[in-house]
Amino acid sequence: MKEVFTSRWSLLLAALGMAVGTGNIWRFPRVIAQNGGAPFLIPWFLFLFLWSIPLLIIEFGIGKKTRMGTLGAFGSLNRRHTWMGGFIGICTLAITFYYCVVTGWCFRYSFATLVDLALPGGIIPGGGLWGAECTTFWTTFNRSGWQPVLFHLFGILAGSWIIYRGVVNGIEKANRIMLPSLFILLIIAVARALSLPGASAGLNYLFQPEWKALLDYKIWLQGLTQSAWSTGAGWGLILTYAVYMKKNDDIVATSFLAGLGNNSASLLAALAVIPTVFAILPAGQAESIARDTGPLSTGMTFIWIPKLFEEIAGGKFFLLIFFLALSVAALSSLISMIELGTRNMMDFGLSRKKGIIIISIACFIFGLPSALDPAFFQNQDWVWSVGLLLSGLLFALIVIDYGVARFRREMLNDIDNDIRIGRAFDFAVRFLIPVEFAAMTLWWLSQAVLVYDPDRWYHPFRTFSLGTCLFQWGLVISLLLIFQRPVNRLLFERSQTYPGSLHNTDGLSRIDSKTEEDR
Repeated sequence: MKEVFTSRWSLLLAALGMAVGTGNIWRFPRVIAQNGGAPFLIPWFLFLFLWSIPLLIIEFGIGKKTRMGTLGAFGSLNRRHTWMGGFIGICTLAITFYYCVVTGWCFRYSFATLVDLALPGGIIPGGGLWGAECTTFWTTFNRSGWQPVLFHLFGILAGSWIIYRGVVNGIEKANRIMLPSLFILLIIAVARALSLPGASAGLNYLFQPEWKALLDYKIWLQGLTQSAWSTGAGWGLILTYAVYMKKNDDIVATSFLAGLGNNSASLLAALAVIPTVFAILPAGQAESIARDTGPLSTGMTFIWIPKLFEEIAGGKFFLLIFFLALSVAALSSLISMIELGTRNMMDFGLSRKKGIIIISIACFIFGLPSALDPAFFQNQDWVWSVGLLLSGLLFALIVIDYGVARFRREMLNDIDNDIRIGRAFDFAVRFLIPVEFAAMTLWWLSQAVLVYDPDRWYHPFRTFSLGTCLFQWGLVISLLLIFQRPVNRLLFERSQTYPGSLHNTDGLSRIDSKTEEDR
């Protein structure tokens, strides 16, 4: 019998730990600055309810019903669509490989700050864009070779150790400590930022909207994209955690609370960063810095935040608070990613220990190129971040194939939920999610053709080309289709070992309307 979360609170903390990651702390402040501050908040918040929460509900429903990882869950609904669950799992694992590297960066900066190593000091040398010491620290770290690899390994070991301890003693206990700690650290950082003279300029930038900016379609696309990436909806991570739900755990309430909690963490991060930038630097320069991505999209986080905190009283302490929060956010998300891979391994009959070993080795080997080569890191981030949008669509398609009304009835409303879902959910799944997917994907892929690499957009081995996305996605989908039948045999010939899920004997049939437990 599988482990289950001991309480709804534990489940919610795990869901929040999955959703709240480095993207909330280093991407959100930059994206909101790049899109004019306050106007961006409106579409970003709106799409939480039009994209993210419906997908979270779908993931919870499928995971709770099938009690299997992404491969087995999709195969349970329709054996012909096991490949869809495979694509979602591989897409998220591909992100896991380089996310271990990112987690290592966070650990490195936390360690450097903790032992009072030479992070930067002083105002910008010569008035240039980058502080020399900050850039030197970052460049030295990344070009050393061994340091990114070592901290990449530390990230894997930390996440794997938590997963090895199991659902209750590992994931649940870790999130009970990490999530409250993360929010406390963010609140401390916000309090310090808002106490700075001139912080009100940053607040005005964040919360005084220019309504005409809402006429710019790019703000709507960026708001939708940020919500899609930040909440973890469509990644298969919530599906994985839903395997360990109790029968009476509420799907709808947990989905809403997880989504709102994720957005709250993003706003806290923005309140910690943007007012600090505006308080220390002139307005024009503050906006430029807030918008700049820097190397590997880390300019705000690893270049400017150390310099800015150095300029305030108690800066070293609050810098440590910031990087500890970043490290906690990275680790809480990483453990959900490692668990996704481990859960799929366990569905093939492996023990948790063996599954973790396989996934950890894969993370180290396939994460090495990203640790050593910034161009490879950027390529993988580009390909699989956009691939996540396809993953979200696949969740909607499997529900459409199953029958949206049937899904709503059997997996949401006919079980122990405090909140019942109405027909608006059907509209969101059938129409809104496909339209939103088309808008986001066409936008990002058109950027590859028109902006990122207009001369070689078709090339399969360029960093930001359309060709590299289509090549890597196509390769993965082709292999999944080729091996779908043997994968189904391996997964479902062992169906009697999974008392919480149903697998029909017909290799192409669908899941029954009741679980073995219901029978």
